[in-house]
Amino acid sequence: MLVDSHCHLDFKDFDEDRELVLARAREAGVEMMLTISTKFTLADEIIALAETEPDILCSVGIHPHEAGSEPAVTADQLVRKAEHPKVVGIGETGLDYFYEHSEREAQQRSFRAHIEASRQAQLPIIVHARDADTDTADILEQEMSNGAYPGLIHCFTAGPELAKRALDIGFYISISGIATFKNAQALRDVIKTVPLDRLLIETDAPYLAPMPNRGRRNEPAFVAHTADCVAEIKGLSREELGAATTHNFFTLFSKARPVTA
Repeated sequence: MLVDSHCHLDFKDFDEDRELVLARAREAGVEMMLTISTKFTLADEIIALAETEPDILCSVGIHPHEAGSEPAVTADQLVRKAEHPKVVGIGETGLDYFYEHSEREAQQRSFRAHIEASRQAQLPIIVHARDADTDTADILEQEMSNGAYPGLIHCFTAGPELAKRALDIGFYISISGIATFKNAQALRDVIKTVPLDRLLIETDAPYLAPMPNRGRRNEPAFVAHTADCVAEIKGLSREELGAATTHNFFTLFSKARPVTA
């Protein structure tokens, strides 16, 4: 069985066929999908979506792209919203210096508020990092010195330094379909170095469809292709990789529970 540890099922991309998307995921062996918040102002909507199905969980948070346009959120606000039984993580948050849709200071303030919420709630923080490796690692380490909190780097595309610094503070690394791209050998080299017990897999759907579906809308069923790629990198079968990453998911997202038949 597989878990899609990061997707965006609330996005309008799925409005016309969401039920079919979920059905295809289940047929592909996906037993759990974590749909990720990008706007705190839409937290109630994403929670409502998660409430509709036993195999959908969610997070609450503000994507760094939205850090300048969303109302500033406090750790207490995030923690209160995360009391809902379907909310198992904080984020996604972090830093994106590639697009810089929000000013860096706003991103960093929001990032630290989310870390404090993660620390208080002891729910994993879901970190987005693009072209901001050093600042991301510095903030994570600084905040860890103020008190421990769990987390992961999602859709990991960075180099070995951020991987090492994240792993050193106890974080997990989540791999998306980018690992299947022909030009992603550097990423595949990093994946080789990540311990199996710290790996997760994800789609980031509707974005970043893996080969052989690159260029199409991504969906949770396609996490199977990423699983095959990572399994090959690690010298494992799909079943072994699936079992390990599913175990890792429920270890990190300890509030989550497998769906029972």
